[in-house]
Amino acid sequence: MPEGPEIRRAADRVEKQLTGQPLDDAWFAFDELKPHAQSLIGHRVERVDTRGKAMLTRFDDGRVLYSHNQLYGVWKLHPAGAPPDTRRSLRVRLEAGDRAASLYSASDVSLWDEASLHEHPFLARLGPDLLSEDVSAGNVAARLEDSRFARRGLGGLLLDQSLVAGLGNYLRSEILFFARLHYKTRPQDLNDTELERLAHYIVALTWQTYRQAGVTNAPEWVKKAKARGEKRRQYRFAAFEREGLECHRCAAPIERVMAGSRRLYFCPCCQPPARPRRAA
Repeated sequence: MPEGPEIRRAADRVEKQLTGQPLDDAWFAFDELKPHAQSLIGHRVERVDTRGKAMLTRFDDGRVLYSHNQLYGVWKLHPAGAPPDTRRSLRVRLEAGDRAASLYSASDVSLWDEASLHEHPFLARLGPDLLSEDVSAGNVAARLEDSRFARRGLGGLLLDQSLVAGLGNYLRSEILFFARLHYKTRPQDLNDTELERLAHYIVALTWQTYRQAGVTNAPEWVKKAKARGEKRRQYRFAAFEREGLECHRCAAPIERVMAGSRRLYFCPCCQPPARPRRAA
């Protein structure tokens, strides 16, 4: 499933494609949305933003199109009247001038008024979005110390969208690697320096992944990995999908485990097991 940075980049592309002109056509596959298609014509897309892995297409009349790609959904951009050649199932099509954006294969799509969007059952459970809201490392550190999260192992916690929205499996491994923390460590086990470091990398790596199209690795490590002939799926990451390869920091082999029913990669040397709970 695409993670927050990929969805944010897709939202940027859809926004660029559709803003600037009023809609000339709108089409929905879902019966509950079909009656609204005609009423969108003549309105403008003001912006497209995200909440975690959900995309929010905002219209100038206060309506918001919610869409979640889940595993297979994808937005495709194309000239109006010239849809892409694909076997995917079309769910949404919006046309503005000579441009169009089409959503394929997604099954979670709905139209909301801005005033009631907070009632959406998925959005209501989400923590802050690091890429669409003003969220600092200090804000994240405070959330980690919240009683809802402080006693939970980081391996599971970092996938919980109520902590912060948008983190997924590869970001989980990368954040823990750079923060030098074991996946069983809990926020309450961390000293102040470790907590600040973890919060920093939660924010910084999310933004780096967004800005660098999925690359979480440090530039100097990317350069060395390329020189060794590693493929992009390996050199783009510092730990994820690098099982058996040398740790960039200490040369120990990266290991893979299952945590929260999903694969997690870590360095057993740089990320030692959890320590006892810190003193109050």
